[in-house]
Amino acid sequence: MRLNDLDYDLPEELIAQEPNPNRADARMLVLNRRSGEINHSRFYKLGRHLRDGDLIVLNDTRVFPARLTTHKESGGAVELLLVRPAEAPAGAWIALARTHRPLREGLRLMLENGRALRVVGHSRPGRPIVTSDDGTPIESMLAEAGVPALPHYIRRPPGPEDLTDYQTVYAEKLGAVAAPTAGLHFTDELLTELDAAGIRNARLTLHIGPGTFTPVRAPEVEGHSMEAEWYTIPPATIAAIEFTRRIGGRVIAVGTSSTRALESYAVTGDTEGFTGLFIFPGFRFKLIDAMVTNFHMPRTTVLALVMALAGRDHILAAYRDAIRHRYRFLSYGDAMLIV
Repeated sequence: MRLNDLDYDLPEELIAQEPNPNRADARMLVLNRRSGEINHSRFYKLGRHLRDGDLIVLNDTRVFPARLTTHKESGGAVELLLVRPAEAPAGAWIALARTHRPLREGLRLMLENGRALRVVGHSRPGRPIVTSDDGTPIESMLAEAGVPALPHYIRRPPGPEDLTDYQTVYAEKLGAVAAPTAGLHFTDELLTELDAAGIRNARLTLHIGPGTFTPVRAPEVEGHSMEAEWYTIPPATIAAIEFTRRIGGRVIAVGTSSTRALESYAVTGDTEGFTGLFIFPGFRFKLIDAMVTNFHMPRTTVLALVMALAGRDHILAAYRDAIRHRYRFLSYGDAMLIV
């Protein structure tokens, strides 16, 4: 698959800069992945497109305020995106750094509140490993001074409201740099309504890191390598999937992250661990039957994943239709149901 197979023209004015005031009021394009038939609906009507016995699988990861603004003692600004704790040394974190020059080992990075971090190594080029310079846990620094790492295409600074808007209503396990945005459309009321209709839900955790959103740059898509992300699927969710299979229901993944966790389990049998599974057209799905997702950027792994599920031609036709009907795109945008 060539890189330009993941291209389409996305009008910039359709990139949502703010969330929908009422989550479940988001528009929802329904795509039949076999016939290519398209219908237009609203997310609060999700239950009308599912059926008794279906199971929706939600990613309950919780976004932490991962972005820190720091400066060198010489004054140069350095923006850090804290990704996850490092294996060593104790208390250290792996970060992404936005700076003009590589950060040398031993460099101190100052926060506006007087605290400091120190670069103690690199996990790979561009990924410094940092520790607290005064013994304050980095988790505490993030709670004090961190802000949500909104995607680069949201062209405004994050505000206090993003701490709740950029979080699912069922978020529980802290550890994600970015939200599982397909889940942002759910409300507690809608989940209760679905359950009453016999459409149950189960949870898993995949902590979304920057690798999910790293653009595909390899000339051939198959040459792209995804950064691994940690996931866990609890026994109750495995049991719910097996029960759904026995009664003839469908397993509906909410988001590309839930899809990758479920298909990683189907491939390896592992219910916990790091997954670098890259799903692109030609992949044979073993576990999921349908999917709730958002509309994705060109040349991304998440767009490749939905093309793998529904077919490139069907996805591109659906995206053209969504653009024609002025859907809102990307993280704070509208939804798609692929059945």
